[in-house]
Amino acid sequence: MRNLALEVSDIDPPARSMPACAEFGESLLLALRSRPRRIAPKFFYDEAGSALFEAICALDEYYLTRTEVSILRQHAAQIAHLIGLRAEIVEFGAGSGSKIRILLDALARPARYVPVDLSVAHLDHAARALVHDYPGLEVAPLAADFTRPLVLTTHQPAANRRVGVFLGSTIGNLSLEEAHEFLGRAAVLFRGGGLLVGVDLVKDPAVLHRAYNDAQGTTAAFNRNLLGRANRELDADFDLAGFRHYAFYEPLAQRIQMHLVSARQQTVHVCQEEFVFQEGESLHTENSRKYTVDGFRALARRAGLTPGPVWCDPKQWFSVHWLASPPRPTPASSGAR
Repeated sequence: MRNLALEVSDIDPPARSMPACAEFGESLLLALRSRPRRIAPKFFYDEAGSALFEAICALDEYYLTRTEVSILRQHAAQIAHLIGLRAEIVEFGAGSGSKIRILLDALARPARYVPVDLSVAHLDHAARALVHDYPGLEVAPLAADFTRPLVLTTHQPAANRRVGVFLGSTIGNLSLEEAHEFLGRAAVLFRGGGLLVGVDLVKDPAVLHRAYNDAQGTTAAFNRNLLGRANRELDADFDLAGFRHYAFYEPLAQRIQMHLVSARQQTVHVCQEEFVFQEGESLHTENSRKYTVDGFRALARRAGLTPGPVWCDPKQWFSVHWLASPPRPTPASSGAR
């Protein structure tokens, strides 16, 4: 493994993106100037936010992680068979790298692992641990925004195919249009391979409410950390205690909405600009869409992927999907026979 999160010799975005701080500042200013106020959830994941999310994943109320892990462990051998021998694995939103270990333990001599994430600190820590624990595995971390197009320029020479992994139901943070675009890009990136996706399912709203409003307040701290990040990075003066965490399920849209709601009229400053929040006014920070199995398979099919096996837990709360990407068509032979 080379210079972690900084050097990836053969896997790069198509163009250099702006520094994370600059992008966050521009996006937050645009959100605060707009009505309604809304910012992309990817900005949760600075070093502090990533650590808070790992804590959320361990909560009793947050069923998603343990349920997905249980599915992966139960079906690892079948998933590994679909991925195949000497595969190159590209994981979007890799985080701490804990789930990929379940698959690495089951895979037949994986050729390379490419974790893609926004948090450089998390990438560095997770990649070093993987190199230590899997000495024959090449690890090539990539600090990038996976919601934007990535160009994977070359295969690892020894790899038979390239496969994507997108777990944690992170795809639920995307709108239907964004999810369709992501899956369409995956259909091209992983031609001849496939994509493994974790998808949270529609269920009792009470279960969802508990998952996003935990008794310990960890999700509330995660939500407010967005404002803390602005204070740390953008010379902002948000009073974190002046904003309430608010999350609710929207049944018609089949999604959780998460907001930071102003507890009073207040004025905040960000990058030397002044913004007024009225009491009850919110900054919309996240959507988390829930799918039916058939609904997600239909979405994948429209994006050019071929739905394969689906694995669910006994309660039908969570699903893991294998989506095959057909190989490139063979050019037609020229000339008559």
